[in-house]
Amino acid sequence: MTPALPAESAQQEPLRARFLKLFRTTAFKLSLAYLAVFALCAFLALGYVAWNARAVLDDQIVSTIDAEINGLSEQYNTGGLRRLISVVERRSREPGASLYLVTTANGEHVVGNVASVPASILAKPGQSEVSYGRNDSTTDSHQAIVQVFTLPGGFRLLVGRDTEERDRLRAVIARAFASSLGAVILLGIIGGYLAASRVLARVDAMTETTRAIMAGDLDGRLAVSGAGDELDRLATNLNRMLERIGELMRGMRDVSDNIAHDLKTPLTRLRNRADEALRGAKSEDELRAALDAVIEEGDGLIRIFNALLMIARLEAGSASEIMAPIDLGATARGVAELYEALAEDEGFTVAIDAEEGVIIEANRELIGQALANLLDNALKYGKSAEGAPGRIAITVRRGDGVARLDVADGGLGIPPEARDRVLGRFVRLEESRSAPGFGLGLSLVNAVMRLHRGRLTLADNEPGLRVSLAFPSA
Repeated sequence: MTPALPAESAQQEPLRARFLKLFRTTAFKLSLAYLAVFALCAFLALGYVAWNARAVLDDQIVSTIDAEINGLSEQYNTGGLRRLISVVERRSREPGASLYLVTTANGEHVVGNVASVPASILAKPGQSEVSYGRNDSTTDSHQAIVQVFTLPGGFRLLVGRDTEERDRLRAVIARAFASSLGAVILLGIIGGYLAASRVLARVDAMTETTRAIMAGDLDGRLAVSGAGDELDRLATNLNRMLERIGELMRGMRDVSDNIAHDLKTPLTRLRNRADEALRGAKSEDELRAALDAVIEEGDGLIRIFNALLMIARLEAGSASEIMAPIDLGATARGVAELYEALAEDEGFTVAIDAEEGVIIEANRELIGQALANLLDNALKYGKSAEGAPGRIAITVRRGDGVARLDVADGGLGIPPEARDRVLGRFVRLEESRSAPGFGLGLSLVNAVMRLHRGRLTLADNEPGLRVSLAFPSA
């Protein structure tokens, strides 16, 4: 039997996985990158300060040595070697004195507070940094900046200053440098951890919401913190996308229901008529009449599917590449002329008032189809409440950067609360569906306007309905 894992190990594994997940986040990696850049800048800045501090101290030591040399030179010029030795001996006994040494040409000690110095230094006049031994110390050698002169008779004069203070300051700066750099790195890691944790928590919340949405909860939305940062902007746009997807899904359900309702009746009628012709027709004329009825039903079904395909093409934007400048007034007059005879048969009059030179960038066939659908609806539903036919008015105007095409009738109109709903597919306000039509006319017109980046508006004509199509002017 495999031994059970200790409880401590089982608890540590999720924590370890959480830390690994945290370290892999972009926020933590960016924090580390910024930390590296900031640490490098701090390193260069502190290094520059330390280098300048050492240079200042070295300059101060050299200045002190030069002042000592100038004083000893005056003493030498005044009293010769004897006076110089006397002054060096006196100064060597003073507390905190500089370094002095007078030797013979052979390097024998004459006077001074320096016990030992490399012979090569005494043989080489000039300034250098050397190790030396003190008269009052048995410890290891010390460092000093010295300057050597050769006196008459081969005597050597060494004047210098100990660099212990400089080295002590450099050690202090080095400790401050290390502690500051360590604090910067530590705070940077902590800040990166906190920032990454906050971002990871919001991303995890988004992930859980998306999982719920993928599981079927289409009403779920991503949380917005209100900070206005990039995650809020992403969540807002995704929520808008989810709203749009929800609308499309609801539209698909409505379309499916309406298709099932609207196609079931003509398909059933088609099947029954074919069955009736097959079983009950007793003559060729009866068979021909039955076939004509079947063909008529089939044509109606074809028109439904053609309208659905046209709407799908328009919503996909597949017809946007065949745009060209057209005269909206001329297009409206052409369609109105085609409907004049049909309108007269129905007892309607069609009046058109189109302004000249209203040019838009559009697809002429689609604009004509949209206007034809509006005229069909006006002929079907434009009768007054008493059932009397009326007048259909078409106007084309230009103003405020838009070209407007209006179609108005004097019928019953559409209630304000139903004007958005009737733009959907298979939506008909006449619930009995006894009147001819499939409820796709306004949906197709709306798709045409979306393709042309225009706007469709339904308004009250008092009485009747006014449909306004607003296009961007070319």
